[in-house]
Amino acid sequence: MAGTLLGVGVSQLFQQRALARAERFARSEALRQERLQVYSAYAGALFNYLRAQMDRWLAEHENREFDSTQAGLKARVFDQRQGVNEVLYRVRLVTDRPDLAERARTALDKVARVPKAVGREEYTAYYRAAEEAIDEFVEFAKDRL
Repeated sequence: MAGTLLGVGVSQLFQQRALARAERFARSEALRQERLQVYSAYAGALFNYLRAQMDRWLAEHENREFDSTQAGLKARVFDQRQGVNEVLYRVRLVTDRPDLAERARTALDKVARVPKAVGREEYTAYYRAAEEAIDEFVEFAKDRL
């Protein structure tokens, strides 16, 4: 009888540990999936914002014609910036890595700099730096899911 009780107790202990391990894994996987979704949404929002910034600069400095007016392009840039900021807050909420949040912010700052370019050469350097910063964020985030 003592052996049976001991066996039941040991079995229950192992079941509780297995259940706790399974719950930790499920929470960990759910967080990983959320981070993947948020980080990829942020990179996508940054690229959309970059495209809007590039279009705005080209319209202002090279008189390129777009479907939108100058005011429409500025409104699009504003909307894209707002979307990026929303996702940036989500990045900050789901990461426990200050260095990842800092890379996210750096990429945003580099995209925001594009319309400040004075000439075509500076414009090209700014948008390439922005693309590289976005790629660096993605690579850094990928290793920290």
